[in-house]
Amino acid sequence: MNESPVRASLGDLRRVLIGKDFPPPADRRPLPPRLGRWWDRWRSLVIPLALLGVIGLGAAATQYLMGSRHMHSGPALLLGYATTLPILFAYHRPLLAWRLSFVMLFFGTMYAPATDGWPWNPVQIIFFLIVLLSLALRAEAGVVAWAGLLTLAPVFIYVNAANAWGVSVLFVVVLIFGDQIRRQRQRSRTLTAQLAEQEEQSELEKARRAVLEERTRIAREMHDVVAHHMSMIAVQAETAPFRLPGLADPVRDEFTSIAGSARSAMADMRRLLGVLRSDQATTLIAPQPGLADVAELVETARRAGVPVTLHGATPAVDGPVALAAYRIVQEALANAARHAPGASVRVAVTQEGEAVVVRVENDAPVNPIAAATPGEGHGIAGMRERATLLGGAFEAGPTVFGGYAVAATLPAAAALTAAPEGQDA
Repeated sequence: MNESPVRASLGDLRRVLIGKDFPPPADRRPLPPRLGRWWDRWRSLVIPLALLGVIGLGAAATQYLMGSRHMHSGPALLLGYATTLPILFAYHRPLLAWRLSFVMLFFGTMYAPATDGWPWNPVQIIFFLIVLLSLALRAEAGVVAWAGLLTLAPVFIYVNAANAWGVSVLFVVVLIFGDQIRRQRQRSRTLTAQLAEQEEQSELEKARRAVLEERTRIAREMHDVVAHHMSMIAVQAETAPFRLPGLADPVRDEFTSIAGSARSAMADMRRLLGVLRSDQATTLIAPQPGLADVAELVETARRAGVPVTLHGATPAVDGPVALAAYRIVQEALANAARHAPGASVRVAVTQEGEAVVVRVENDAPVNPIAAATPGEGHGIAGMRERATLLGGAFEAGPTVFGGYAVAATLPAAAALTAAPEGQDA
């Protein structure tokens, strides 16, 4: 339920009088580079210098009270510093600084001549304006309005009619100016937060789209691999009666049934996965690469200037696992050439038990300046997706020596499976 305006206004008044103070903003903007360097160099002297300035101005206020109001040194010293010291709380405790300064508006008029148009000493007025501005920069509009109204009370009590309205306008202008700056900062922070949220959503959407595109490309490649094997089954079944003479009629019928089932399966698969081929997609008519082609891939990268070596014996595995391992090596080599130019790269594709282990590791880049910016492209997401779809595991990350390593473990006899719903690829 929304709070009534009267209750909200009374709440603001209570906040002004006895409420909790306003802490410094937690999301302060960083200083400009030149000013930031100056602040880092001299900030250890700023606080002592500020204290010396307050002490000096307090002494000036004391001297003013002794000279213009003929006060004794003791009361003048006490009153001069009592009207000056609240400025020290203006940044961290602006509401407390305003309360102390507001009280001193009443005591600061002691011994002021009745004909004096300004019953407060100049230092007190200047510091009170700073306190007002600090409060307006931090407090809500309701608190600022009540602070302004309460401030006008001593103005019309102690300032003569000729100057009261001028002083009031000065105080109100300072409060309005500070409140407008606060509102502008608040709008800027809100806009920045919205932009950051939109950028985060855009990055998430871009990552999801990259995963879907990679899955589509993998599915197209798997379609070509499976279609090739199904075609071989159909051809072998259809030609068996001619290659193997003397077969009984039931055996011939069985081969014919196998060929028909294979061709029916290919037709169903084309209907289901044909949508994955866009109008611009080129039909793959060449055989898909496998582990037997890894050595040629490494040699091609070496001719392109990448210092890469191949270790271990290539396993005798084909099908989706061989294609996935080849693509992982291919993408890892491309990433190493892009992000670590000139670094040595080691490729190892081995079989450990029932798993094919792919590992590509590079040293630290020889020329870090020429390296691409981290995060470009979606190679890591694609490699992880390939391993996940086959029920394997994937890891990628920097090494202790400043390089980067990619490792994938793929089941040797894996079937293409869908990733779990909501899995982060």
